[in-house]
Amino acid sequence: MTDDLERTAVKAAPAPAREKPERARLLYIDNLRITLTVLVVLHHTAVTYGNIPAWYYTEPAKDGSGLLLDVFVMFNQAFFMGFFFMIAGYFTPASYDRKGARPFFRDRLKRLGIPLLAFLLLIRPLAGFGGYADLRDTFAGRGESLPYWLYYVFSWDAGPMWFVEVLLVFAVLYALVRRRGARRLPAPAAQVARETARAPRPLAIVVFTLALALATYLWRFPVPNSTYVPFLGLPTPSFMPQYASFFVLGVLAHRRGWPQALSRTTGRVGFAVATAATLAYLPVVITAEESTLVGHGSWQSLASAAWESTFAVGVVLGLTVLFRERLHRQGRAAAFLSRHAFAVYLTHAAVLVGLGYAFRWLHAPAAVKFALVAALALPLCWAVAYVVRSLPRADRVL
Repeated sequence: MTDDLERTAVKAAPAPAREKPERARLLYIDNLRITLTVLVVLHHTAVTYGNIPAWYYTEPAKDGSGLLLDVFVMFNQAFFMGFFFMIAGYFTPASYDRKGARPFFRDRLKRLGIPLLAFLLLIRPLAGFGGYADLRDTFAGRGESLPYWLYYVFSWDAGPMWFVEVLLVFAVLYALVRRRGARRLPAPAAQVARETARAPRPLAIVVFTLALALATYLWRFPVPNSTYVPFLGLPTPSFMPQYASFFVLGVLAHRRGWPQALSRTTGRVGFAVATAATLAYLPVVITAEESTLVGHGSWQSLASAAWESTFAVGVVLGLTVLFRERLHRQGRAAAFLSRHAFAVYLTHAAVLVGLGYAFRWLHAPAAVKFALVAALALPLCWAVAYVVRSLPRADRVL
C-alpha cells in the first residue's frame, strides 16, 4: 500500500542497449487496490449505521435495513483484508531484492511506521473525540472528571491502521527469513512472460482452502470471532490464519507468476464456488445462534470457517482474473485514485466520523443514511487524501 505496492515486478518491452529495463505498472492490481480501499470506506460506513458497534461513531439501526448492512460487513470481512495482505505480500520480495535487508527494514519502518504514528498522534484524537466527550459527560454526571490524556491512554488502539501494524510485523518476519536463507532468490516468475508462468494446480487450491478452514476453526478455540485485542487494536484476530497465509501466498505468487498464469476458467470457477458456498452456508447462518458461530469448537463454527475460507479463495481468484482481463488500464482519474489510496486508508476514519456527526440530526432508515454518507464520504476521502499528500515530503511516505 506504499509506493512499493504501487510498482510492479513485470518487465516492460526490451530496453535499448545500455539502459536499465523499465518496470511497467500492473494496472489491474492498482485498480484492485482502489476497489478494496473503497470497500474499506463502505465497510466502516456500514458499521456506523448497522448493528455492529465497532467504530468511533455509531448509530445502531432502528429498522430492518440495518441487517442488510450487517450482511454487507460479513461478506467484506470474509475476504477483503486478506486480499490486502496478499497484495502486500506480492510486492514484498521485489522490494527486498532491490534494497537488501537493512535498507528494506528501514524502508518498511518509514513507509509503515510513520503513517501508523501519524494516525495514533493526529488522526485518532480527531476520530475519537466524540467518544471522549460522551464519556466525560458521564463522569461529570457522577461528579468526577476525566482528563483527555487518561482517556487517550486507556482507549489506545491503532484503529483501522491495525493492518499497517500487522503488515510491519509480517515484513520484519519476511526479512528475517530471507536473511537466514538465500539473500537473493531466483528471478521472480512475475518477470517471465505469462505463457511460461505456471498457475497453481486445482488440487493445490482445494487443499489450501481446506487447510485454511481447519486452521481457522482450530484457531477460534482460543480466539473466537468476537475477540478484540484492545491495546494492539486488532478488531478481527480470529482471521489471523487467513491474513498470514494470504501474505505468504502473495510472496509465492510473485515468485511463480500466478496472477499472470491464472486462466479465465479459474476465475469463473472461483466466483461460482464462492456463490455455491454462500448458498450452502445461508441455512446455517440463518438458523444458528450467534454464539455458536463465533468459535469454541461448535459445528456451526466449523461451517463458518469453511464458508469464509472458500468464499475468500474463490473471490480472490475471481477478482484477480476479472481485473487482469477487463480492468488492466487506467486513465487520469484512476491513476489519481490509485496514488492516493493509502492516504485514504490513513485518513478515512476522521472523515467518516465527521460526516456521522454532521448528519446526526437526520432521522432516516439505516440503509438511507448509509447511502447518503457513503456517497459523500468517497469523494471527500480522496479530496482529504490529496491535501495530505500535498504536504511537504508526505508523498514520500504515502
